[in-house]
Amino acid sequence: MAAYLLKRVGLSIVTLFLLSIVVFYAGQVLPGDPGRFILGPLAAHSAVLTLDRQLGVERPLVDQYWTWISGFVHGNMGTSYEYQAPVEPYITSAAVQSLKLASVAFVIVVPLSILGGVVAALKAGGPIDRIISIGGLSGSTLPEFVSGIILLEIFAVAFHVLPATATSPMGSSVVTQLDHLILPAIPLVLVLFGYVSRMARAGTIEALASDYARTAALKGLRRSVVIRRHVLRNALLPTITVIATQMGYLIGGLVVVETLFNYQGIGSLVLGAVNSKDFPMLEAGVLLIGVVYMLATLLADISYSLLNPRIRLGGGE
Repeated sequence: MAAYLLKRVGLSIVTLFLLSIVVFYAGQVLPGDPGRFILGPLAAHSAVLTLDRQLGVERPLVDQYWTWISGFVHGNMGTSYEYQAPVEPYITSAAVQSLKLASVAFVIVVPLSILGGVVAALKAGGPIDRIISIGGLSGSTLPEFVSGIILLEIFAVAFHVLPATATSPMGSSVVTQLDHLILPAIPLVLVLFGYVSRMARAGTIEALASDYARTAALKGLRRSVVIRRHVLRNALLPTITVIATQMGYLIGGLVVVETLFNYQGIGSLVLGAVNSKDFPMLEAGVLLIGVVYMLATLLADISYSLLNPRIRLGGGE
């Protein structure tokens, strides 16, 4: 297990290193002069050049990259061009907001999709299976902005059941915050339900047809006991892996939902940084999303290895 973990951590570090190079280079090649953006279009050219030198944008790219990545590792993400303030508070606040929304969607979609997948597998080929499978597939193919607009029209505009914005007032209670987050979480649930439930369905069908499940049934165990003790643990192994990797998407892939529901998460922050040419904010936000994805993938691998001791860790399987 230790060797396996070291290998996975090493691969994650290498991946993040390569990602940091791509992110930094992409930020450098984007059009726009930081000095001109900060001082405005009417500023003198000499003042712009002076500010560019102060910002270090005229230094060799290797030096700029090393300063940036070493600062990022030590918690110094640079200074925002737009806000003229350290990037860290904005990134931290946005990441916390995205984590809140992702957690609400996660708590809803995990039990719902697992239950749907297991029920579909137990009723394989029947009308219930078709309803769950087709409904899940339809939800997965429906873009978040489409389902989000429909939900807003129904629950916020027509019936006034839920707030139209995901951002709750300052100092709101947990209940009020949840009330604001339920509506934007539903489009995410619709997207993930079909994928996760299909994995749970496939795993359950495979486990039901396995030798150990048939043997347990031949011993006279009730079907509910066979499913609970022998089927679910093995059936949900690949599903758990998928769920862990989807957590990275829930935190870093919320641009559409956050924009639609006026929510200040990491996705909308990165989008705003692109529009305003705020390269330090953009680079820090994208790299942080990459870190989240890597951690989610690592968590998925560790979870699978712990729940399935039959895999040969030494062989990398």
